[in-house]
Amino acid sequence: MTSLDHNVETAEIDKFSALAHRWWDEHGEFRPLHQLNPHRLQWVQRHVDLKGKAVLDIGCGGGILSESLAAAGARVTGIDLAEPSLQVARLHALDAHLDIDYRLISAERLAAESPQTFDVITCMEMLEHVPDPASIIKAAAKLVRPGGWVFVSTINRTPKAYLAAILGAEYVLRLLPKGTHDYAKFLQPAEISAMGRACGLDTADIAGLHYQPLTQRFRLTSDPSVNYLLALRQAA
Repeated sequence: MTSLDHNVETAEIDKFSALAHRWWDEHGEFRPLHQLNPHRLQWVQRHVDLKGKAVLDIGCGGGILSESLAAAGARVTGIDLAEPSLQVARLHALDAHLDIDYRLISAERLAAESPQTFDVITCMEMLEHVPDPASIIKAAAKLVRPGGWVFVSTINRTPKAYLAAILGAEYVLRLLPKGTHDYAKFLQPAEISAMGRACGLDTADIAGLHYQPLTQRFRLTSDPSVNYLLALRQAA
């Protein structure tokens, strides 16, 4: 493994590889991602018209967000380091008649090969699963074109997030398998903003994602204390 491929934990890859066949089961382990997805797409489209844009989805998994981006008119590349997930993504895109370029490659390696290639970059629910999230943000800053957008979603490191995202989602409501998240890896918005500033990305907007247990639905809010979205922009 080279320095361009260092930012991965084998246990995380194995975990998602074992669940790869479940990516498109809207009632299975990835149900929360299916519920989140319309709001993630809405957040991106609030800031940029996707039609004709070159978009990179970092940590694309089985392609849930990638397909929505492509359906909105973007030219999408999805990258991940779990080949079983990519195989599922390719097959599902074929069935959906969507032309998406799925690649088994790290963000860091792609940044070294193809800098300033994309108008928009998404990295959703991924930073809390890697050893070095700053390395992903740095790669995104290198991959995006001047004036382009980088959209990130992750979980805040707050007591409220621990109660909601781990105790609530994994142990009480059982929305996610136990052990899906590690509280120590959660990131506060200010930390991601600082990572962005260090490589030329300015924070343009922030929103929260709130889960309502009674309706079992998410909604966009102004409260980023649990799940949140950040919009970062490269200087033109």
